[in-house]
Amino acid sequence: MASSSSVSPHEAVLEQARPFLRGELEKIDPKLPSLIAVLKSVGAGECWHKHGSFLDHLIDIYKILKLWKAPESVCLCGLFHSAYSNSYVNLAIFDPSTGRDVVRDHVGEAAESLIHLFCVIPRQTLIHDHLLFNYSDRELVEHLGSSEISLREAKAKGLFDGDQVWRKKLNGLVPDKGVSVKHIKTGEEILVSRRLFAVFLLMTMADFSDQLFGFQDDLFCNNDGRLEFRGNNVTALWPGNGKPGLWMNSNSRMGAIYSLLVREEEIFIEERTRVSASAFVLTKERDEDIELVVPPVFNFCNKVLDAKEQIEAREMYWQVVSSDTSKQGYLERAEQRLLECIEKNPFVGEPHVLLSQVYLGKKRFKEAEREAEKGLLLLLQWGSPWDKRMSWEGWIAWVRVLLMKSQDQSWPDVSWGILNLGLVR
Repeated sequence: MASSSSVSPHEAVLEQARPFLRGELEKIDPKLPSLIAVLKSVGAGECWHKHGSFLDHLIDIYKILKLWKAPESVCLCGLFHSAYSNSYVNLAIFDPSTGRDVVRDHVGEAAESLIHLFCVIPRQTLIHDHLLFNYSDRELVEHLGSSEISLREAKAKGLFDGDQVWRKKLNGLVPDKGVSVKHIKTGEEILVSRRLFAVFLLMTMADFSDQLFGFQDDLFCNNDGRLEFRGNNVTALWPGNGKPGLWMNSNSRMGAIYSLLVREEEIFIEERTRVSASAFVLTKERDEDIELVVPPVFNFCNKVLDAKEQIEAREMYWQVVSSDTSKQGYLERAEQRLLECIEKNPFVGEPHVLLSQVYLGKKRFKEAEREAEKGLLLLLQWGSPWDKRMSWEGWIAWVRVLLMKSQDQSWPDVSWGILNLGLVR
């Protein structure tokens, strides 16, 4: 689909996503169809879950983590992540007292251990109260910059300074030996290693991106866009008005802390490697055998989206999609609003997709191609839609149509021509 001999940035990601788009699950993992059949057999498809069914959500989380190139055990944890219920939801499709062997037989010991731990830790307390709410946005931005320099100096020069502000704070919250928490049902002490802390943070990013939309903003009175779960509006009617949710500031902060954890782990291991007299050995007690991958969202978790700008961008986008398209000058107003929206929130694909169609309507094909390319790449990187009025697969299919038409430099001039679109190459 590239317009020149060079490979477009989205091509490799599209190739990775294509088995999901085509339903060829056996190409992703030969066991995946049977694992999904197990989830269906225990009623996951009959459970309500925020933006649809629990089964759809479980498959989506697996897909997102797979697109983010997470280790297989982490992806499988995503597929079964609330199988025993957890601190957020009551969805125990397997009895935790009798079902662990059953789940272990399906996904293996490493993944089942992650699944069980994910279900028994106080995730809200651990991720939000203990970590996320202890950082300001400005602090995170500063620490991202400092940590990048620290990691570079550690690897290039062997410089290690544990008294650096960002390292002292992070190690105070999540020490190298891990964090002790209480089992949500039994109260027993559980040690969560720093790497597993990072894994559950990554999974929470995927979890929130898939399920959150405007309904939760109404439910928790998330008027400032920081998603701190402080409000209580039980009269909110599901599914609400369909607006994109104000979850991205929170998600970008999670991504920033995840980057700090990954960098601190790299520095920790680099220092241990340099001082070790013998061959370096990964420490199982710290779960160092689990690879920490940085997802591509928010510029590879290196940017924090301002909460206020998130709201302003969402309102500009919503103004475009809810305006009367038959009024004179609509395309001009839509173009301006979408450009402003993208400037304030450049991390989601749908505004680019709409802007591409605006440019096609104006026969500005090069600009349409540019926006379609950007929108497609962002949608593929997220693995889930920001505007959840349509499915991720639907958004991908539509933007590929726009990309193809912009490259062909053609666009229908009659309504039937729009309705007849659909084929993608």
